[in-house]
Amino acid sequence: MRAIRLDELSSEQLSELDQLYHTSPDPRVRIRALMILLSAERHLVAAEIAALVRQHEETVRRWFARYAAEGICGLADAPRSGTPPKVTPAYRQRLLELVRRRPRALGLPFSLWTAARLADALAEETGLRMSVPSVQRLLRAGGMALSRPQHTITSPDPDYALKKRRLKTPAMT
Repeated sequence: MRAIRLDELSSEQLSELDQLYHTSPDPRVRIRALMILLSAERHLVAAEIAALVRQHEETVRRWFARYAAEGICGLADAPRSGTPPKVTPAYRQRLLELVRRRPRALGLPFSLWTAARLADALAEETGLRMSVPSVQRLLRAGGMALSRPQHTITSPDPDYALKKRRLKTPAMT
């Protein structure tokens, strides 16, 4: 294939690309800005840039063409088809707030959260019904996970600890 290079860019365009490269929170946009900067400043061709950024040569060529046609705005992802995500940042935040509170403190008739109970409570509160695996996935993304409850048996009997120890040690006869 023939080598493709971009036309000379003005200093304003270069500073705009440099700004985008250093401030964009999206790593894909940063890589695209880097592709254009490598071509403009280092005079590298698409094949050389592809090896540096670990992308296919044809991908680099497409981003060159899109930048040439649309400018810096062309480096962002195009809108995608399909339904938008149901879960909003507010829903995620409320889920994490809810799981950090004890259910009894909220007036609920149970002591421990399960993913199903969280899903029910949030569906009642927000009107959005999420599946149990979705709630678990959202919790993991928030750095939390529900574990199985550890059941312990206790007694108000003051001699309970002594009696429990006697049951655990084998009787000598």
